[in-house]
Amino acid sequence: MSAQTYDERGSAWLEFSGVVLLAVGFFRIISAITYFANSRKFDDLTNGLFSSHTWGWGLWDLLIAAVAILAGFSLFTGGGFGRVVAYIWAVLVIVQGFTIINISPWYGALSIAVAGLVIYGVASTPKAAGS
Repeated sequence: MSAQTYDERGSAWLEFSGVVLLAVGFFRIISAITYFANSRKFDDLTNGLFSSHTWGWGLWDLLIAAVAILAGFSLFTGGGFGRVVAYIWAVLVIVQGFTIINISPWYGALSIAVAGLVIYGVASTPKAAGS
């Protein structure tokens, strides 16, 4: 059993960022299942990207889920892919948070705060020398 120092082990903030990305991925899988089941629990999608074709929305959610889960695992192993995806995801969530803050203030503010913590977690942790 070897003793690991704080710098070798990584940061809890980086692990937090990875857990957030994994949670996003798993919730998007649940959302995709809802779309594939042709559930009536969502709003009218006729003006959206895939119109009312719920299979398209389900595939889109599965794609986002796959990228988020891969990025989360990449962050756990110190990979650069996870860092890039975490930054992109967090910036998009912050932009979305500001666009909906007048409609849903608590959700908008909370999403901005969580995305800010993800950026802090990725930015405050130095990249490992071996990756």
